[in-house]
Amino acid sequence: MINNMLGQTVRIEAADPKHDGDKTTSKYALTVEDLNAWYGNLMVIQNISMGIGAQRITALIGPSGCGKSTFIRCLNRMHEVSEGGRVTGRVFMDGQDIYAPQVDPVSIRRRIGMVFQRASVFPTMSIFGNVASGISLARFWSRRRDLKDVVERSLRKAALWEEVKDKLDQPGASLSGGQQQRLCIARAIAIEPEIILMDEPCSALDPISTLRIEELMLELKKDYTVVIVTHNMQQAARVSAWTGFMLLGQLIEYAPTKEVFTVPKDKRTEDYITGRFG
Repeated sequence: MINNMLGQTVRIEAADPKHDGDKTTSKYALTVEDLNAWYGNLMVIQNISMGIGAQRITALIGPSGCGKSTFIRCLNRMHEVSEGGRVTGRVFMDGQDIYAPQVDPVSIRRRIGMVFQRASVFPTMSIFGNVASGISLARFWSRRRDLKDVVERSLRKAALWEEVKDKLDQPGASLSGGQQQRLCIARAIAIEPEIILMDEPCSALDPISTLRIEELMLELKKDYTVVIVTHNMQQAARVSAWTGFMLLGQLIEYAPTKEVFTVPKDKRTEDYITGRFG
C-alpha cells in the first residue's frame, strides 16, 4: 500500500503472473519501437519503445500534456489524421508493422478500437443504432450475421444489456454518463477488435460509474488487450498489470504496476506519484 497526494491509502495488487510482461511468459499484443510523433514542427512523442502484453491492462500515467493521449492515438493510426500529425518509428502487431506502406489504416482501426475521454454517442441514433453503427462504419459486416445478436452480445460484454434491453429504441443520449460510456465500449466491441484503447474513460464520471467501468475493464481483459490513459493513479493501481509513466513526451518508467507505485526506479516517477508535481 502507498499513500497518494491526498493522504489516501492505495492498495496495490500484484500483477498477474501469467501476464507479467516477461517475453518468456507473455505474448506481446503490440511492440513499439522508437516511436516519435509531431503536430507540425512540434515533437510530442520521443523515442518510445515498449511491449504491450496480450490480455492484460496496461495503464499510462503522467501530467497533462505529456503525450499519453497522442501515444495511444499512434497505436491505431489515428494520430496521422490530425492536422499536422506525423509519426516515425514502428508498431508491430502479429509481426507486421502497422505503419508499413501496404497496411490499410482502416483495417488497423478495426483491430484496435478506441474509447474516448467523453462518451461520444450519436445523439440522433437509438441505443441499438449506436452499437450497430460501429459495424457499418467499419464496413465489417456479413449477411450471415444476425445484427440483433451482435448488438445484444456487445451490450452484454459492456455490462449494459440488463439496463437497456427494454429501451433499445430510445436515444443513446438519454442514458446517464456512465451508461453512455459503456455504450461507446459496446460500439467498440461490436466490430470485434483485438485491442481496446481507452483515453481517460472515467474522467467525467462519478465514483459509482467509475467503479462500473473499472469492473468492466477487468472483465474485458479476459478477451481483449486493454490500454488505458488515466490521471487517476488509484485507478491505475486497481486495474492494471503494468504501468508506464510519461513526462514531456518520453516514457520515463515502464514496469509492473506494483513496482512503479512502491519501488519506482526513477526519481521523477517517485516525485509524480507522491504528489511533488503534476
